Amino acid sequence: MARGLDHIVHAVSDLDAAAAFYARAGFTVGARNVHPPAWGTQNHIVQLPGVFVELLTVADTSGIVPHSGQHFSFGAFNRDFLARGQGLSMLVLEGKDSAAELEAFRAAGIGDFDLFDFSRDAKRPDGTPTRVAFTLAFARDAAAPEIGFFTSRQHHPENFWSPAFQSHANGAIGVAGIVLVADRPQDHRAFLSAFADVDLTSDASGITAKTPRGDIDVMQPASFTRRFGTMPPSTAEGARLAALRFDVKNLATPRAALRSGKISFSEQAQRLVVDPDLAFGATLVFESAP
Repeated sequence: MARGLDHIVHAVSDLDAAAAFYARAGFTVGARNVHPPAWGTQNHIVQLPGVFVELLTVADTSGIVPHSGQHFSFGAFNRDFLARGQGLSMLVLEGKDSAAELEAFRAAGIGDFDLFDFSRDAKRPDGTPTRVAFTLAFARDAAAPEIGFFTSRQHHPENFWSPAFQSHANGAIGVAGIVLVADRPQDHRAFLSAFADVDLTSDASGITAKTPRGDIDVMQPASFTRRFGTMPPSTAEGARLAALRFDVKNLATPRAALRSGKISFSEQAQRLVVDPDLAFGATLVFESAP
């Protein structure tokens, strides 16, 4: 069954500064959350309908459990990622049947990891406490060791999703997609097809997986720079997550929000782009929704 985008992890060294930046860019940013000690991570959530951005940092490394055998360590992965620099670290698709997804990943040769269950405290928009819980099924693209991949099944989605958190001063109404850069985009076709369970299309710039919720584009670094006018992260060690694309109804709204927040941006036809040097290692793109 085709899997749509669930969320994207944006790993940062200074979580308070990143949350303040997203707020200045016109996003509604949720409260700070704490993950289990085995991860050592903390986050803020930026919700859009059906998809969210997870602003994440590693706050305490003392209890992080290492990778071992069939155990994929979320904390160790993001700790090691941040040791190399900030940016988009993980691509997460919506999970519906975690056990079946794990078996599908094993059959496709893209993952042989144990399922991971966890829960944490959360807060509703009015500040009242609640509880959220997830099951994660991890996958691996051998040609993209600096990207974490997994599906996430929510067990209490009614406690997580909130229209109040999905209203943004910059007019963002959804995530149009995520952009990866790779020296040879076609090398990732088989993995993405199995991970998202969709067919892929190709054009001169690379390949695209059109999921039920957002596109996953893979393009060469030069194509990325031509399209967005910014430099992508280095692909010396393999493919990297490079850009987040947000849908807006009218570019005037994010333009005003960015100016109000004193955030520089470039403007192209039907597109505003915030440079990764400003956006903690990620290129942020606002596009006029079709």
